[in-house]
Amino acid sequence: MALRTEQPGLLTTVQDQGRIGYYNVGIPQGGAMDQESAQTANKLVGNTAAEAVLECTYMGPAFTVDAPTTIAVAGAQVPVLVNGQEQPPWTRLELAEGDAVTFGVLRGGARFYLAVRGGVDVPEVLGSRSTYAIGRLGGMGGRKLEAGDVVPVGCPTGELPAVTELPESLRPALGGAQELRIVWGLYDHLLTEEGRRRLVEEEWRLTPVADRMGLRYEGPGVEWIQREQPFGAGSDPSNIVDAGYAVGSIQVPGGTQPIVLHRDAVSGGGYAMVGTVISADMDLLARATPGTVTRFRAVPMEEALRARRERAARLQEIWAL
Repeated sequence: MALRTEQPGLLTTVQDQGRIGYYNVGIPQGGAMDQESAQTANKLVGNTAAEAVLECTYMGPAFTVDAPTTIAVAGAQVPVLVNGQEQPPWTRLELAEGDAVTFGVLRGGARFYLAVRGGVDVPEVLGSRSTYAIGRLGGMGGRKLEAGDVVPVGCPTGELPAVTELPESLRPALGGAQELRIVWGLYDHLLTEEGRRRLVEEEWRLTPVADRMGLRYEGPGVEWIQREQPFGAGSDPSNIVDAGYAVGSIQVPGGTQPIVLHRDAVSGGGYAMVGTVISADMDLLARATPGTVTRFRAVPMEEALRARRERAARLQEIWAL
């Protein structure tokens, strides 16, 4: 079966758990920005966590199905309409041949995930179906969805779970201010004490410049120490000789607007990384909308590792339903 696209939405792409193992040659891991929501949608339709889904940003697609199928939508708060009738969120939905699915205006969050029983069955590229648009890899020919696209769906391999909707207690909170935990480094020593203080004690606000590569914030700015730049670095104090970037790295070009790198970011470059958002908070970051008031809070590595274990336990609880 397939989904026949009438309207593509603002930015709808095929994503899975990511393209692991090629960061050293400049290909980012990619995958769903909000991994927890993507996995939840897959759980509700009886897929494995690895199956590809549609990641829909701000505005969802409109499509019809050409055979009976099962879908689920998880993530941002968005009205799901089947033949014009609104359906409950975070719930498994059964569709008949010819049913039309559309989406209303977001009520909270930034991205939602559409899982189809059997998974989106586009070819794997370097071990993943995820779309990396800059590199033209994966998904629907390495690009976002377009009107007229026929999205293929695979054959189901697992049983439908007994649970048909995600309990309220396991659904993420959306909207409002955010606190993002970070660990310092590798180049925080290039900030003055005042610069470090501003980053973790002042408020920052997400700008509209926020996509799969990174999210830019505005706020009080930071201060860099005055130093003689090493050979090969740029003239700005935030420049370094090239280094690798971890997913979640925080750059502050020119000392003005921090940028947090997300799943499609380049793997290295010449800006100093003063800290890194911990892996457990990357899903939270993906749910932010422009204007979100944000505080960065520095934590020790022990807390970051504990948060990672807690996130893994929460995902395990979802898959155990």
